Amino acid sequence: MSVAIITGASKGLGRALAEALAARGWDLVLDARGAEALREVAEGLEKYGARVTALPGDVTDAGHRAGLVAAAWRFGGVDLVVSNASALGAEPLVRLDALPLEGLRRALEVNVVAALGLVQDALPLLRASGTGSVIAVSSDAAAEAYETWGGYGASKAALDHLVAVLGEEEPGLRVWAVDPGDMATELYAAAVPDDDDPRPDPADVVPGFLRLLDERPASGRYTAPALVEER
Repeated sequence: MSVAIITGASKGLGRALAEALAARGWDLVLDARGAEALREVAEGLEKYGARVTALPGDVTDAGHRAGLVAAAWRFGGVDLVVSNASALGAEPLVRLDALPLEGLRRALEVNVVAALGLVQDALPLLRASGTGSVIAVSSDAAAEAYETWGGYGASKAALDHLVAVLGEEEPGLRVWAVDPGDMATELYAAAVPDDDDPRPDPADVVPGFLRLLDERPASGRYTAPALVEER
């Protein structure tokens, strides 16, 4: 049985990925800051017969990250780590001249430092898996310059580079940065609350993530909408 750790799994893309993997028979260790919402997600996955451990906490806490890996070890190991938890740095987003430096630090801690810390903790189990994979959820703001998205985009650009280097350093693993594209999520609503344009449901891009797991292309950066369209 394959085992995945998914951060930010109480809603949005993390929740959609958890449901898709549970439907495929994966065992899951799920993280989010909201204990009640995370518990509801875990209970909803019981219908698939998956073993699920829900551990509420903050991914910037080293002890919490160690607990996620320990829970996966009790299921038999770690085959996949999905770093999906993200912080914007400011809600709503603001221009760089008004970006609180503490907010930027928070975005870097959540989006970059914690993502690397979790992978470091899980690396021995990922290496032992035989099919060890890492998915870091990126953003088009990592590659494009959008007004007010500077702090968040910088953190995701740093994450992309860590993924690229990790892929070089760990040739036995698959390490992917994935830009999911526009999605209707609470994160986006918090970032740009005045934008009422309809956006795709996160579940719509999940097949792109599953394609990576099925086909295991080379480590690198991918966009989920393109993976879905090409399938």
